[in-house]
Amino acid sequence: MKKVLAVACLCMVLSCGGQKKSLVSSSGPIEKNISDSVHVELTKKEIKYAELADVKFSLEYLASDELQGRNTGSEGIEKAAVFIETLFKKNDIKPFFKTYRDSFHVKSVVGYNVVGYIEGSDSNLKKEFVILGAHYDHIGFGKQVEGDSIANGANDDASGTVAVLEWAKYFAKSKTNKRSILFTLYSAEELGLKGSEHLASRLKSDSLNLYTMINFEMIGVPRSKDKTLTYITGYDLSNMADKLNHYAGEELVGFLPEAKQYSLFKRSDNYPFYQAFHVPAQAISTFDFTNFEYYHHVYDEPDKMDFNHMTSFINKMIPAIEGIVNSDVKEIKMNGNE
Repeated sequence: MKKVLAVACLCMVLSCGGQKKSLVSSSGPIEKNISDSVHVELTKKEIKYAELADVKFSLEYLASDELQGRNTGSEGIEKAAVFIETLFKKNDIKPFFKTYRDSFHVKSVVGYNVVGYIEGSDSNLKKEFVILGAHYDHIGFGKQVEGDSIANGANDDASGTVAVLEWAKYFAKSKTNKRSILFTLYSAEELGLKGSEHLASRLKSDSLNLYTMINFEMIGVPRSKDKTLTYITGYDLSNMADKLNHYAGEELVGFLPEAKQYSLFKRSDNYPFYQAFHVPAQAISTFDFTNFEYYHHVYDEPDKMDFNHMTSFINKMIPAIEGIVNSDVKEIKMNGNE
C-alpha cells in the first residue's frame, strides 16, 4: 500500500480507468393521467436523480476486462468511445464539432476526446460555456497479480466519466441550463494530459467564451464521515468551492492539504483549460490518499467501487451545477492570488 500511495503522490495526475452487457438504455419519463402542473413536477423529479443501476451498469462496462484497461490508441478505448457516443446519441446530446470526436496525435498514436454539447436556453447566456470533464482512458496493463494484468481503471477514472455521462443525460432531459454545456471525455490523460491540452487549445483558437470548467477525478469511493463529501484542487485560486456549496445548499466541497502539497491542481485535465483561458478550472475528487490503495493497480476494479456513494455524489452535485449554468452573472471568479 505504501508503495502504491507513494507512486500516487509523486506521479498522480489526480488521474484516472466487469461484465459484458449491452449499452445503457435511457427511457424518458412515464406519462401520467394527471394535471399538467403535477405532471411537470413529477417529471422533473424523475429526471433529476441518477439511478444506481445505471451508474453501476456504465461503470462495470467501462471498467470491464473487455476494454483491456482503455489505453489510448487501443481497441479497448475505441469501445469506450463508442459507448459514450451511443449514450450521447440515445439522449439527443449533440456533437459540438462535426462529430463527437476531437482527434489528435501523440507521436504515432491517434487519440480522441469525445465531446457532447447541450445549447443553453437563454439567448444571451447560451454564448457562455461551462465544461464538465473527466478522462476515460487508463494505463491498459499493469503489474500482474494472481494472473491478472488488466488495469481496469474503475476509480481512475471510469468513475468520473460515468458522473459526466449522468449529468449529460439529466440536462438533456430537464433542459434547465441557460448557459451552454460541453460534456468532455478525454483520452491520453495518462500520457501527460495530452487530450485535454489539445481540446483546450482548439477551443481557445475558436474563441470559445468559457465561464468555468470542472474536472472530475476518482469519485468512486467515499471519504470518511467527518470530512466533506469532496474536495477541490486549487482551492484558494477561486471562489468555486464556496459557490458550489451555496448552490447545493450544503457543504459538499472542501479543502485537502495534500492537494496543494502535491500540486494536484496542475496534475489533472482542468489545468490545460486554466492555462489556455485563465478562468476558474479545477478538479473535484473523493480520493484523499487514505481511502483507496489501488491507484494504477490491477485491483482498481468495479467491485471496489461504492455505487451508493457514487449515485449520491452525482445527485448532490446537480443543484450545484445548475447554479453555475443558470446564474444571471458570472459569480465564480479567480481570487487574484494565483
